[in-house]
Amino acid sequence: AQRGLSKKCLVLDLDNTMWGGVIGDDGLEGIVLGEGSARGEAHLALQRYAKRLGERGVILAVCSKNDLATAEAVFHEHPEMVLKRSDIAAFVANWNDKAANLQHIAAQLNIGIDSLVFVDDNPAERARIRQSLPMVAVPELPDDPAHYTRCLAEAGYFEAVAFTADDLKRGEQYASNASRQAALASSESIDDFLMSLQMSVVAGPIGAVDLVRSAQLINKTNQFNPTTRRHALEEVERFAASEQCLTLQFRLTDRFGDNGLVSVMILRPDAEASDVLEIDTWVMSCRVFGRQLELEAMNTAVEAARKRGIRTLRADYIPTPKNGVVRELYPSLGFTAVPDAPAAEGASRWILHLGDYEPVKTHISRRTN
Repeated sequence: AQRGLSKKCLVLDLDNTMWGGVIGDDGLEGIVLGEGSARGEAHLALQRYAKRLGERGVILAVCSKNDLATAEAVFHEHPEMVLKRSDIAAFVANWNDKAANLQHIAAQLNIGIDSLVFVDDNPAERARIRQSLPMVAVPELPDDPAHYTRCLAEAGYFEAVAFTADDLKRGEQYASNASRQAALASSESIDDFLMSLQMSVVAGPIGAVDLVRSAQLINKTNQFNPTTRRHALEEVERFAASEQCLTLQFRLTDRFGDNGLVSVMILRPDAEASDVLEIDTWVMSCRVFGRQLELEAMNTAVEAARKRGIRTLRADYIPTPKNGVVRELYPSLGFTAVPDAPAAEGASRWILHLGDYEPVKTHISRRTN
């Protein structure tokens, strides 16, 4: 988990996985779930395990061949259900191919397809996903539902650096993204959409209460991460305590809810030039891509650096299979390329002269805690 390998999303089948029986055939009264039978208790145990994962920040999703209204009714109406509809960030129930549905879920949540763990009692469906989407983790479930939970837990898909208060809201935050996507679809332009979000950001140094979440974000983020450097909690704490370093954390809120702490920057002093800071680490949650937060974050970083007498920011882009989304990040922010690029293959180095920087207008207002 310290290297960004932890999975982010547990995708669950429904019939004979989350409960015993087939809801479309057996009806609400006929499915097997709850205390009183070994089979019902086994499916209940899986739900409880999923619920605990959700409370730790793992995103929960459903992928089932079912009628949507029939499937959702179980979550609303069955008295033994531990998981509620509000726990599920992406709920896909239809008769389409599950491989296509998993791709849809990843796109809806704006996470990589390789962030998914797919749990299905049907061996044919498991084989289909392994063949079509080999990057999705598909545990080989035993025949007995009593062993489903242990099988999933022992696989270690959801190891975490630490648990934070923001994790409690993670599923809710991803579910809110569906409302944002609906707003985007109904907007005439991106500008109209961003304005309608009524976004505000709270920015400041990484404080004691931010350390765990900041380290978690640094170690799990693979896409918006220009260098993919990883820093343990103790290292982040040292950066935050150093008077020579500039650390920043950003919390984004909009009319749909609080996204939590979604971006972290660590800027370190240059060993040879006292008026230069290097952007050692800059990460941002994929949940807020396309919201102009990178622009507002750079505005904030430049403002804070100028107050320290800094004249130049330096940054590296080191390509990985997953961070292509930020390939053009620095030139888009006004940085210019440095000819003597770093040694890493495909890497590039960029500088920004702060005297030339003009703050970029965004649809994000700043507020204080």
